[in-house]
Amino acid sequence: MKTAILLFAHGSRDPLWHAPLQAIQQRLQSLAPGVAVRLAYLELTLPDLPTCAAELIGQGTQRLRILPMFLGMGRHAREDLPELIATLRAQHPDVVLEVLPALGENPSLIDLTCQIALNELN
Repeated sequence: MKTAILLFAHGSRDPLWHAPLQAIQQRLQSLAPGVAVRLAYLELTLPDLPTCAAELIGQGTQRLRILPMFLGMGRHAREDLPELIATLRAQHPDVVLEVLPALGENPSLIDLTCQIALNELN
């Protein structure tokens, strides 16, 4: 089953804001060269989620893992994303859409953040 990873972020008009997300995308792509890794945005930046998902599906993606690049489950992750996913599921019923928990809710990221904060104290 051809799988792709879609990193879903808020978006910003500030080009410097995009740099960390692009670094994550590039690193992921280097770790999994056979898996398409794309960035999609809710607003203020293109491509948006429906456009990016349609492109990947058009290239043969059968399973799409969507990682919300949010530190918490705010309104965008709780309300906007489920609406977008419901529309995608209706448009592409044969594609497996897997929505991962928001990045900031991952215990590994929480631990890493604590390690970064404590690094200079030890």
